[in-house]
Amino acid sequence: MSTMNGNTTYNRWSITLHWAMLGLFVLVYAFIELRVLFDKGSVPRETMKSFHFMCGLLIFALVWVRLFLRAVTHKPPIVPAPAAWQRLASGVVQGLLYAFMIGMPLAGWVVLSAAGKPVPFFGLELPPLVGQDKALASQVVELHETVGSFGYWLIGLHALAALAHHYFWKDNTLRRMLPSGRRSG
Repeated sequence: MSTMNGNTTYNRWSITLHWAMLGLFVLVYAFIELRVLFDKGSVPRETMKSFHFMCGLLIFALVWVRLFLRAVTHKPPIVPAPAAWQRLASGVVQGLLYAFMIGMPLAGWVVLSAAGKPVPFFGLELPPLVGQDKALASQVVELHETVGSFGYWLIGLHALAALAHHYFWKDNTLRRMLPSGRRSG
């Protein structure tokens, strides 16, 4: 199952998932940040929190598809080839992004489970990962919030690096992941 697209771009499924997951990240952050516009316990606030949870869990499900695609499809080369330090930095940031996409939804799932709350997923209720433990829920929610704040920087660094590759180093890093109609220049 290798779709090489002339060896210059990622396959359409990887590109679609990449940009769809960016949209999900925007939603996850928007739902949790904007919930404060509503009173605690109100229906709009609880709805926003539920959508935060569900979009986070959707990221968790889709990251496994992305990892599968990384394993079975062609990775187009960066032309011209980047310096060794750039390849190392890229690997570290990508590793952190994948850990973030796996760890954050799991932490959220643990928080809900330990708090004794339902774990919603688009009409389903997922089973708890741990037993009810308010102290654990409190500890993990603190970690979840801290790492969530770090996520802004991590995602921003990833985007900034793509733009630097495109405009400063003038390689094809960004163009490899753009939808087909946007690859010129």
